[in-house]
Amino acid sequence: MDAWIVDAVRTPRGKGRPDGALHDVHPQELLAQCLRALASRVGFDPAEVEDVVVGNGILAGDHGDCIGRLSALLAGWPRTVPGLTLSRFCGSGQQAVTVAATGVASGAQDLVVAGGVESMSRWDLTAGSVTIDGHNPALRELYPTVPQGVSADLIATLAGLDRTDVDAFAVRSQDRAAAAIAQGRFAASIIPVTGPTGDVLLRQDEHPRPGTTVERLAGLRPAFTAVGAARPDDGPLSYDELALSRYPRVDHIDHVHHGGNSSGVVDGAAAVVVASQRWLRANGVTPRARVRATAAVGSEPVIMLTAPAPAARRCLDRAGMTVADVDLWEVNEAFAAVALTTITDLELDPERVNVNGGAIALGHPIGATGAMLLGTVLDELERQDRTIGLVTMCTGGGMGTATILERV
Repeated sequence: MDAWIVDAVRTPRGKGRPDGALHDVHPQELLAQCLRALASRVGFDPAEVEDVVVGNGILAGDHGDCIGRLSALLAGWPRTVPGLTLSRFCGSGQQAVTVAATGVASGAQDLVVAGGVESMSRWDLTAGSVTIDGHNPALRELYPTVPQGVSADLIATLAGLDRTDVDAFAVRSQDRAAAAIAQGRFAASIIPVTGPTGDVLLRQDEHPRPGTTVERLAGLRPAFTAVGAARPDDGPLSYDELALSRYPRVDHIDHVHHGGNSSGVVDGAAAVVVASQRWLRANGVTPRARVRATAAVGSEPVIMLTAPAPAARRCLDRAGMTVADVDLWEVNEAFAAVALTTITDLELDPERVNVNGGAIALGHPIGATGAMLLGTVLDELERQDRTIGLVTMCTGGGMGTATILERV
């Protein structure tokens, strides 16, 4: 059996700081507005929804207590609609759609809404609540995980990418996002976020910096030099030294990433309707795409961010496809070096990758991004009259997720 994408919506991405347009909006409300919008656009009865599967990166504070269920209740959906919240770090929203598609394709479910949400401006980091190893010394002995920025700089060092390479990629992301916004390419999927009185708080993505140049980025200091020199828990080795102990073929880490060539910290939510052929026929609904294949893989957890290419390969193998069969790619721009090495590893045509910019320009609302990218690639397939899109992402802990969509 097949799983079909009926529709997808997202909020604009708001700057992930206290003066960002979405900071005062509870993340439950961001997702609830997506749920209401989907029910209105598609015309389904929320009582028919068999689950609301939601990805989230932090699972604590405002995002805790099963935000999937709570957002459905806040949306005014019947209390009979259950909710599920999961985390695969940055790939959480994409994994949520995979879970929905699996339930539908198995025949166990007919109508599932899936997506993700993250209000990064509302994260409580005062108690060190975001970690990769759970502060477990035994696990740290096995895998001395380091901050993702250090991992990204190690990837760049190993690949021979210098500061100009990563900055030039960042400028391309900004330029493409600016063109996409100017041409209204995101307009079909973005829903404006409104306040309690119906006033519009944000209509379009707030993070892009149009007009960014390599020369301007050259003035920014590397963001992870001091982090790399820090010693976790006052141990004998710095983060840089821990990473290099696993990759002795280089004698230093060239710190090339900064705020301008790394994914933006933002707030946002997205949701996708996944349905069976049986539900489509019973309701006279035409889907937008079919989920051809999904995949998740693990990779070496110290360098952490190298799994997008292996995840994409596994996904292609499951679909019986090759790289040449894919019309458009979305490779999440967690850091410039991650996208650049994925393009190299898969021998991709850069003109088919992130054609409307990526997370460097638009931002990366951790748990929501994967669901957002699925909507983005589907919109662009329709705009270009293309057929196959592939979304792949790296995640914390050394994992990758991938999805192939076939446009109807």
